[in-house]
Amino acid sequence: MIDSNTGEALLYCHSSRREKKERTINNGFIKRFEEIMNKLNQGLHKKRCVKKYDKILERIGRIKQRFSKAAKQYNIQIKKDKNTGNAIKITWGHKSILKTKEGLPGVYCLRTSHKTLSESELWHTYTMLTDLESVFRSLKSELGLRPVYHQITDRVLGHLFITLLAYHLVHTIRYQIKTIGYKYKLG
Repeated sequence: MIDSNTGEALLYCHSSRREKKERTINNGFIKRFEEIMNKLNQGLHKKRCVKKYDKILERIGRIKQRFSKAAKQYNIQIKKDKNTGNAIKITWGHKSILKTKEGLPGVYCLRTSHKTLSESELWHTYTMLTDLESVFRSLKSELGLRPVYHQITDRVLGHLFITLLAYHLVHTIRYQIKTIGYKYKLG
């Protein structure tokens, strides 16, 4: 699909493992958000708890800031007593999040300026780049090729050359393993 605003090619992907992870994280935020909101609401009817309407608004603002992912999914209303100026009830309910990131867990978008790539070519390029990044991350951490302390251009270039040479070595080893028919799992 081509985005009419940016002219980029878009590929939306869904991962069930990513969906499960995102749902678990989101449910944890929601649980903690609702526990705190319940505690705040129950405190309106207890001695020595915050009851002033303005203070309750501040507390809810802080809660929304702390649990922003969960708070986006709720409509919060505070009922005020006209005589005392205190809050007497806090209610909250789910609002529709269908067209937001939280409404589509496990879905992510690949974007590119190359409009001629098919979906399979774009996916293959994405997985290849992911693998490349993984190899570089491994090389830099396990082989100690990071951080770059060099300040002289020739030394920086030499450092980059050694890193690329190490990647080509990894790629060659993988290719040779593949040619003999051995199956291995990346990562």
